[in-house]
Amino acid sequence: MRSWLPQGFFARTETEEKRSRFLTTLARADSEDEARAIVAQVRGTFPDARHHCLAFVVDVADAQPIERSSDDGEPAGTAGMPMLEVLRGAQLGNTVAVVSRYFGGILLGTGGLVRAYSDAVATALADAPRVIPQRRVMWGIDVGPADAGRIQGALMNRGLDVVDAAWGSSVRLTVAVSDPGLALPIVHELTQSDRDPIDLGTRIVEVPLAR
Repeated sequence: MRSWLPQGFFARTETEEKRSRFLTTLARADSEDEARAIVAQVRGTFPDARHHCLAFVVDVADAQPIERSSDDGEPAGTAGMPMLEVLRGAQLGNTVAVVSRYFGGILLGTGGLVRAYSDAVATALADAPRVIPQRRVMWGIDVGPADAGRIQGALMNRGLDVVDAAWGSSVRLTVAVSDPGLALPIVHELTQSDRDPIDLGTRIVEVPLAR
């Protein structure tokens, strides 16, 4: 199942192999420009690291994802591509991984480098939260201010995602709906009205993935 890191996610982990230190920066990136900006930030944070190897995957609507990798001076195929394979295996999109290596004086060999860079990214991913991007129907439900809190809580208790509440003389609750046929009777019941919600089109909603 395709998943992303949550909006704004940024984390760093460290692994070690034969005295070489591997600092992995893992972050959400919604475009190639965002991914490259994070890579530049990491380079600036660790300017004395010998290598800054990278891999990123950026999802594109109705097209193949953008995938990039770099060995950054390590032997060809020993760093960036193994890192990218870990992201692919995790079915992650909109994610960038940068592994900054501080050389420990012992050569790891081709196989050792592949394992070290793969393990560095896998370790960073182990405890990272995920969200599932889902296209949902968006409804607007207008209610009185006195009832807004009660209705919002009741909608959420019945499994509907209230993603926004705009307060004014009335309150518009924006609800993300996966099955309109099942949701409509619930809305009528809780609002005590036969008036249908306002159709606000569709959009991608990020649903937390249970681990």
